[in-house]
Amino acid sequence: MNNVVAFREAPLPMRPRDYTPSQLALVRRTVAKDCDNTEFDLFIEIAKRVGLDPFRRQIYAIVTNKGNADKRQMVTVTGIDGYRAVAARNSDYRPDEQEPEYTYDEALKNPDTNPLGLVKAVVTAFKGDKPVRGVAYWEEFAPLKEEWKYDPEQGKKTPSGVFKIDATSNWRKMGRIMLAKCAEAQALRKGWPEDLSGVYVTEEMHQAIDVTPSEAVEADQRDQRRALIGAKSSIPLLFNAGDAIEMVPLGQVVDRVTQHIASMDSPTGLEKWRDVNQASLKQFWAESKADALEVKRLIETRAAQLADE
Repeated sequence: MNNVVAFREAPLPMRPRDYTPSQLALVRRTVAKDCDNTEFDLFIEIAKRVGLDPFRRQIYAIVTNKGNADKRQMVTVTGIDGYRAVAARNSDYRPDEQEPEYTYDEALKNPDTNPLGLVKAVVTAFKGDKPVRGVAYWEEFAPLKEEWKYDPEQGKKTPSGVFKIDATSNWRKMGRIMLAKCAEAQALRKGWPEDLSGVYVTEEMHQAIDVTPSEAVEADQRDQRRALIGAKSSIPLLFNAGDAIEMVPLGQVVDRVTQHIASMDSPTGLEKWRDVNQASLKQFWAESKADALEVKRLIETRAAQLADE
């Protein structure tokens, strides 16, 4: 009988990737475009250390508080699959075969802030035979955002004091999965700190950074639209013939336009107002595409109402 015991050979350390100058320039223009020189150098070193490829968008850099030198910070981000890939290169890593553990509290259940009443998620990874537990609390990771409402007395949008999760967010649709990813990241970073310290998964970033990766992409597209038409920070609008042109802050455009077109009483006047402000509405599209489409919808709806009167 063969008594030879087969055991897995430990993987060789990953050879850090070398980048050509043109490749570095491409990374700088894309997944690390907000970094200064020092931040970019650090990002490349981290990418090499953890063995994740920025060209495959396995790792990217987000700079928080870009306008505040005292609070400015570069954060390296990956997906949970990237975390698992890094951990799996270690011969002592083993994922848990059990489902994540969840704790619920019926008193916390709220369709806008915590649809399932989740308190926390616990995920276990194994470093050899030793369990490493990661814990993530809903109140610490769920991306609650304060709603802003138009205040007619101040003539602008102001904080409402009401916090909600975006209706389209995966945190509302798949709360357990999102929280479990955060807990798993905690476990992996605790068990393999040499490989994963300083790198965060996307789900952890909703509370830690100013924008999500998808919002960062939208911001980049907005900058490109602005560049195409030479847009500025406010939108010039003419509301009534003979009045001066007003420079309306972006956050007030939808409310001001809504109020104005509601006061109009003829489709001809509405069409003339739209034509006069055509360039400004195009600029608003460059600044805020979704809001500009909402303004377009409001104008069309009001025009149909006036045509029926």
